[in-house]
Parts: sequence; structure tokens; C-alpha cells
Amino acid sequence: MSLAKWTAGLLAGMSMLAFAAPADAGEVRVTVAEYSAKTGPYFEEVKKEFEAANPGITIKYEVVPWDVLLQKLTTDITAGTNADLSIIGTRWLIDFVQQDVAEPLDSYIKPEFKDRFIDTFLQPSIMDGKTYGLPIAASARAMYYNKELFEKAGIAKPPATWTELQEDARKIKAIGAFGFGLQGKEIETDVYYYYAMWSQGTEILNKDGTSGLSTPGALEAAKLYKSMIDEGLTEPGVTSNNREDVQNLFKQGKVGMMITAPFLSNQIKEEAPNLKYGVAAIPAGPTGARGTYGVTDSIIMFKNSKNKDEAWKLLDFLFTKEQRAKFTQGEGFLPVNKEEAKMDYYVNNADLAAFTALLPDARFAPVIPGWEEIAQITSDAMQKIYLGSAKPEDALKDAAAKADAVLKKK
Repeated sequence: MSLAKWTAGLLAGMSMLAFAAPADAGEVRVTVAEYSAKTGPYFEEVKKEFEAANPGITIKYEVVPWDVLLQKLTTDITAGTNADLSIIGTRWLIDFVQQDVAEPLDSYIKPEFKDRFIDTFLQPSIMDGKTYGLPIAASARAMYYNKELFEKAGIAKPPATWTELQEDARKIKAIGAFGFGLQGKEIETDVYYYYAMWSQGTEILNKDGTSGLSTPGALEAAKLYKSMIDEGLTEPGVTSNNREDVQNLFKQGKVGMMITAPFLSNQIKEEAPNLKYGVAAIPAGPTGARGTYGVTDSIIMFKNSKNKDEAWKLLDFLFTKEQRAKFTQGEGFLPVNKEEAKMDYYVNNADLAAFTALLPDARFAPVIPGWEEIAQITSDAMQKIYLGSAKPEDALKDAAAKADAVLKKK
């Protein structure tokens, strides 16, 4: 769905917010984003524990796949049938705030509650001094590498720079595997490009607020990826592979290196326990610049909720150390709770330590209206470049003009 259609839908829905379907007394309805097969069972366990501890309050969940979540929320908001609480991508939050459908939580948040959080992950949900969401999930990105393929190819350690990565990818190709796994469709296709772009010292937005896609660093990053595809250093058919496809190739031992999230570690333990792998920093560029993608998803309260006090009680429960640990460890995310982060599970986990070490270099999606549209423009440009249907210079120039047009509209 385009952002323009979504915004129009929200505007249409604003007049209906006052006529939301009447809620049952003491019932808290929650729209839950589905992260994995573990998501639904976790929240059902929360329901049992919370209702037992809070007589008179009942919880009703609807678990929704991520790929249809935004559309569902738009439809529900427009009809005035939205839940009391919902998990959302934090990058959507500014649009919810601008359309006045998200409830500020500051009147509920006490200093001791706020102090539970690692500030890095709470900040993206704070806008104009008001807290509109709480970080239900947090993640970053790092580079996974196959130790057995490295050993067979005579590679001693993970590459520190993109130049070294190319050299290593050639050695891995020579032993019959794919050097570097590169996704080319669906969610985070634009983000995979930013890793190389950030290493060139280029940001998504220039200091004057225009798109960074027209900069020399953006062009160098695109040429880097295109040259790797042309040289056969990636898996074939890049634009046919989404993140899960590339992760599956890695789990099968067919890919030497790829960049993705902490949850791949959990998947490897369950699905490919014999795979010998390591986690390292994303390579740096010619001047030493590097960047990882920091991600949070937030849970928000809707302004038209009829049971806000009960909904807040559930939020308070969800963000206790014990509940955070169950959810975070089950799904394979990073801790957002300070006390949780001190647990042995995290302190003694080398994979998670590698991700945590990258957080000082983390960039989050820009908090701007129209971000989803700009991300799609970038992904479309990357696909053209990867397929060879447009020269990198032309595709990026066109994408920058389109992104700037979106930025000027806001």
C-alpha cells in the first residue's frame, strides 16, 4: 500500500474515531505482529498469567503477519474498530502521531518505569518530547560468516573492509560456494544497500534534508554491489531472493558471508545445529566509516481506547524483566530492559555481544513522514541496478529526484 493511500485512509478514519466500537468493560484488545511461530504462544501465556494476577481484566489478541499489518491497521482505524494496543514498526509512528491516533503515554510513565529501558531503544518512540510507544522488539544487523568455508578457502579472519570482503568472496567462489549473500527483494532491500553506503560516509538524508542517493558515496556503494553480482561473488538471481531466502542459503552452508539480524542465530541453533559460523562487524569503507541498522518495533496505545488504564496495566506487565526475557530470548532480539541485559544469557552470548558492540554505530530509519515511500523508491532503484536494466548513475539520480519530491511534500 502506498503511503499516500494510507494517509488518506487515516484522515478519513479520523472522523470515525469518536465512534469506535464499544469495548467490553475491562477487556483489552491487542493487535500483535507475528515474528515467528513462537509469538502467538508467548502472548497466550501472557494472557493466562496477566488475567490470573488481574481479576476483572481480560485480554483479547489478534496475531497478524507483518506483511499485512500496516494495511490491517489502516482499515481498522478508518472503520473505528482498532484495538486498544498494537505492535507497529516504529518507522510508522510519526504518521500515527501526525494523524492524532496515538495516545501519549507520559501521564502513565513514572521515573522508575522509564529507567527500566536502555535509552538507545526508547528514544525512537519519543517525538516532540512525548513518548508515544514502548520498544517491544529491538535489533541490529551484523555480518555472519561460515567458518568451514573460510577455512577451506584459506581465510583466517572475517573481513574488516569491503575490499577485503570482495577478496574473500573470490576465494569462497573458487571453492564452489557463494561468497556474499545479497538480498534483492522485499523488506530491507534498501537497508542492505545502506550498509555499503554508510561505509562511504554517506547518510540516507543529507544535512539539508535532501536525499543522499545522489551523492558520490551512494554511487560507489551501488557500483560495489553491482560489480560483485557481475563477478559472480553473490548468489545468482539476487532480485529473486528476500532476506529469508538468503538466510536459508546460509543455513544450508552455501553462502560464505551475509548481513542480517540476531534472530538468525536462534534459527541456526534449531535448524542447522552443526553449522560452524561466527558473527562480526559490518565491513568498513575506505575512510573507516561503517554503520549498522538499528531497528525497534513499538507497542502503542490508541487514542480512542475505552480501557486505557487496563491497557496500561498490561504494558507495565509486558515490560517487566521476566516477561521481556521470555519474549526477547524466544524471538532472538536484543534486550531493551537494563536488568534483562545483565542476565547471563546475554553477557555470555558471543553472538549477541557482537551485535551489542555495533550499537554505537547504529542508524535508525529517519523519523520523517513518507519514509516507507522513500524506502520503496530506494529498493526499486537497487533492483534496476542489480538486474542491469539501468546504470547505477541513472537509477540513483532518478531515485533521488523521486525521494526529494516526497520530502518536499511533507
